[in-house]
Amino acid sequence: MAADRQLAQRRRQARRLTETAYMAASTGLLWVAIYYLPIGDALFRLAIPLPLALLQLRQGPRAALEGVAVALLLLVVLMGPVRGPLMLFPYGFLALWLGYCWLRGWSWWCSISGGLVIGTVGFLVRVAVLSLLLGENLWVVLTSAAAGVLEALADRLHLFSSPDLQQVQLMAVGLVLLQNLVYVSAIHAVAHWVFPRLGQPLPAPPPLLQPLLALDPL
Repeated sequence: MAADRQLAQRRRQARRLTETAYMAASTGLLWVAIYYLPIGDALFRLAIPLPLALLQLRQGPRAALEGVAVALLLLVVLMGPVRGPLMLFPYGFLALWLGYCWLRGWSWWCSISGGLVIGTVGFLVRVAVLSLLLGENLWVVLTSAAAGVLEALADRLHLFSSPDLQQVQLMAVGLVLLQNLVYVSAIHAVAHWVFPRLGQPLPAPPPLLQPLLALDPL
């Protein structure tokens, strides 16, 4: 009996190590594909958090942390000490957060709200790091886009006052929040369609979102 238990434990450990390595490699390859493949950027970004979130559902939080560490080491080797660790912001932290929420059966509103915060902070971190690398403030580009949207709205509504700096800044933050809200919600939808087919059901979506998920593309 003791020998059987030891054999079963070794098998579980081997499976855990294998799944950790596989999911970490998948995450790393998706991040590399964003930079070096000319198409599929949106799909790759949508899929990046899913392997490590699935790993946490199957093997627990410790395996997910190990998967993030392995993915970071792989990306540092492949892409250097700057672009590699940027995978953490927000995709690595988002994968850990979503896997943690789904593992404990928390409401989608909780996981989406936390994911929105993580995604927004991660976006701002990436903007700051890339601005330092390029020697140019990329936030100005975003605020310029927000200013263009406000000016177009003012022109269409026949408003004669041009937006001030505070309005432009608020519009830029609003665009970032909206983008991340759509992104995190789309990740939930994809996981809701895919994970049950892999033997890992997720918490049921709230009634308000169920009509949007009734059409299963798979």
